Amino acid sequence: MAAVDCGTNSIRLLITDVDARSGNAVREVTRKNTIVRLGEGVDSSGQLSPAAIERTRVALHGYVDMMLDHGVSAVRMVATSATRDASNRDDFFAMTKAELGRVVPGAVAEVIEGTEEARLSYLGATMDVEAEGPVVVIDVGGGSTEFVVGDKAGDVVGAVSTQMGSVRLSERFLHTDPPTEAECAAAREVVDKNLREAAEKLPLAEVATVVGCAGTFTTVSAVVQDLPEYLPEKIHLSTLDADDILATTAKVRVETVEQRKARPQILPGRADVIGGGTLIIDAIVEFFRAKAGIEQITVSEKDILDGIIAGLARQRASFEA
Repeated sequence: MAAVDCGTNSIRLLITDVDARSGNAVREVTRKNTIVRLGEGVDSSGQLSPAAIERTRVALHGYVDMMLDHGVSAVRMVATSATRDASNRDDFFAMTKAELGRVVPGAVAEVIEGTEEARLSYLGATMDVEAEGPVVVIDVGGGSTEFVVGDKAGDVVGAVSTQMGSVRLSERFLHTDPPTEAECAAAREVVDKNLREAAEKLPLAEVATVVGCAGTFTTVSAVVQDLPEYLPEKIHLSTLDADDILATTAKVRVETVEQRKARPQILPGRADVIGGGTLIIDAIVEFFRAKAGIEQITVSEKDILDGIIAGLARQRASFEA
């Protein structure tokens, strides 16, 4: 089974072997992440650029080839922030239908509702996390950041999607290389406002565990650990101290894009927008330290992709039964 998540900055693939009778994942076959910058310029133009759609098509075409090579029988692709408001979204969805149809006729990307996105993200991100008490899963994307709070039983209590992301903040505010203190301050003001509004809707101050997932968090984990390259097995379930995170993000922010590219843990397509992402992470770290006394953040390599696979597997098991 295959899951594809297409966001503002990257498109990602997970292929997993699943036991048809039990619905349990047996083996992760492959997990890929390609920077395509689908949302480039969409914040100001309201449109997905033809070049961005083509970059995404090329990446998806390669993913579909992998699905065919591995005999994938079920696939679900979700698209998030970049496609929600684009005036030419039909061009994008027609492209996904043409590509995914090579695996399952009629398959097409779908923009899922916020509650469904939250449920799938929480299910995937907390799959391997052992936590006592309420958990918040935070997914920092390119165009938006999601906060999902779940209880001890693993049920989602509430979720909020905020209009702040690494690409969105970088395009709006961080125009200098490296960004100036004034640019960072302006972006941080927006981040703090979004975080305050999220806290008004969710019991963030009551959580016992903070789990960060998706590219910005996982990249920061790799840099904090000073890994020789991006190593998912070292990143998954890594526990980062607040002071180490803040010291690392401060260093990354004052580097030029070329200096960031030289870091083996940062993918080239993420180097120019990671600055915006670090401002979001700083605000998150400082908020939970002040409001909930939390000094550590757990980083999960698993996320909405794993949640999608779990959902597909349950559907298949139910059908087989």
